[in-house]
Amino acid sequence: MKIHIDIECTPEEARAFLGLPDVAPMQEALMAELQKRMMANMQAMEPEQLFKTWLPAGLQGWEQLQKAFWAQMSSGASGKTEEKQ
Repeated sequence: MKIHIDIECTPEEARAFLGLPDVAPMQEALMAELQKRMMANMQAMEPEQLFKTWLPAGLQGWEQLQKAFWAQMSSGASGKTEEKQ
């Protein structure tokens, strides 16, 4: 036996029927506050300050990676030449 039921209702009607709370006002208030904070932070940051903040850390990471790479390669190369002798 199969029973098929079609219910036509909006999401708001379904929430009310199931007794779920309406969180739309809370979401709107939260999004407005989030937008206000993001806009304040974006206005406070200038492109030059962003580059000064981000670029040195990125370059330092590349330098560390390069040093680790060369250390690994030099230790591997020295090990291979000693085995051949």
